[in-house]
This record gives sequence, C-alpha cells and structure tokens, in this order.
Amino acid sequence: MTIVEKRAVILAGGRGTRLKPYTVALPKPLVPVGDKPILEIIVRQLCSHGFKRLTLAVNHQADIIRAYFGNGSKFGIAIDYSLETIPLSTMGPLLLVENLPSSFIVMNGDVLTDLDYGALLDRHEREGNLLSISAAQREQPIDFGVLEVEEGGRLIGFREKPVDRYLVSMGVYALSNRVLHYIPAGEPYGFDNLVLDLLKANEAVKVYPYAGYWLDIGRPDDYERAVEDFTRKGARFPKDAMDVP
Repeated sequence: MTIVEKRAVILAGGRGTRLKPYTVALPKPLVPVGDKPILEIIVRQLCSHGFKRLTLAVNHQADIIRAYFGNGSKFGIAIDYSLETIPLSTMGPLLLVENLPSSFIVMNGDVLTDLDYGALLDRHEREGNLLSISAAQREQPIDFGVLEVEEGGRLIGFREKPVDRYLVSMGVYALSNRVLHYIPAGEPYGFDNLVLDLLKANEAVKVYPYAGYWLDIGRPDDYERAVEDFTRKGARFPKDAMDVP
C-alpha cells in the first residue's frame, strides 16, 4: 500500500548547545554541510522521495528558519510551521500540528542519512504499525580487559577489550496518528516516553535496522565528520538528490 500524500514533521526547535560555537549565531538546523544547511538537505531529500507537505516544528530562532524556507515554494514542496512557546521535546510538538494524516514521518532536523524516507513510510503503513523506528548498528569498544566475577570474588570469565554492538535510534520515525492520544498536552514528552508507554500498552512497535549511511550531527566532531563525508568524492551520501527539484 502506497500513501497518497506523504507528510513529514521535522523537529527544528532545539538550541544546539552541544554544537557550539557553530550555533552561536545560527539555529542548529541552518548550520551548513557543504554548501547547504543540513535542514535544506533534508527538505530536498524528502521532496525527492515523494513528500508533498512538511511541517517544521520550531522554537529557538524560529524567525530565521521561517525566513530561510518560507512556504517551501522554492524547494517544490509545501512547508508550514508549528511554533512551540515552551520546549516540548520530540513528541510533544505533534499535538500542535494540524491535520496530520493517518501515517507520517517525524524526524530530527540534524540527521544526515541516505535512508529512503518514502519507503519507510510505505512499509510502516503496509504493516499497520503504530510506531516504526529506523535504527543503526553501533559499536562501542571497551579499552580494558573485562573481568566476569561471581559472588565471592571468583573469576569465571575474561574478555580482552571487547566490543559491544547495539542498535540505536536514528532519530527518524514513522507514526500512526493513533499515537497522539498517548501524548499529554502542554508538557514535554519525548521519544523515550512514547516508546515506554507503547511497550507498557503492548502496542505494535517495529524496528527497522538500516545498514546505509547515517550520522547524527550533535557535537562538533560529528559536524566536522558530516562536512567531510558530504563533500568527499566517493562518499556514500547521494549528492545527486540534493539539487532537485
């Protein structure tokens, strides 16, 4: 089943405090990666993946973001805005967005990935999930020999500098509008709150591991890597999609 009109909500209201000094004068979503702000890259990707309408959930320096993107006509997509008067975390802003369709994308405004957002939304709708989470595998090396000890102090195992592997959320989700009744009005409510509430209610939540490119531009070293990846010849990120329409 293919959704007739694809819609996405992009969370673009954060202060970007971890990304200072780059965010001293600019809102975090407008920090450039290559020759375009990260949020423009996302907008153009969504357009190329068949999305017709975007809502930018804004707060900090909202006027600057509005001035840059306007109504979206220069990007070939309709853009409207949802203004938070207080920070509402990742899921709280959804209650301020009007006329959400049966299924839609919610994503952070600082994610650099070659994920096909349209395919994610179609799969979410086809499988009838309440929440679909795009996930990336990460490895965390431990720089020490790990001792496994039983009660009483007897050594029962040893691992030399092991590597832990786990799935992490990419900050890109597909949601059914049925999740809205879980969100309390007028107070912060995050992705973590929603996941825990849905698990408690035994609702249908699916995780889709993604093996392609993904980078969360949250800290200066992540940002510098993103700039390098985006501009380096042969990088996996599909720059050809960045100049449409």
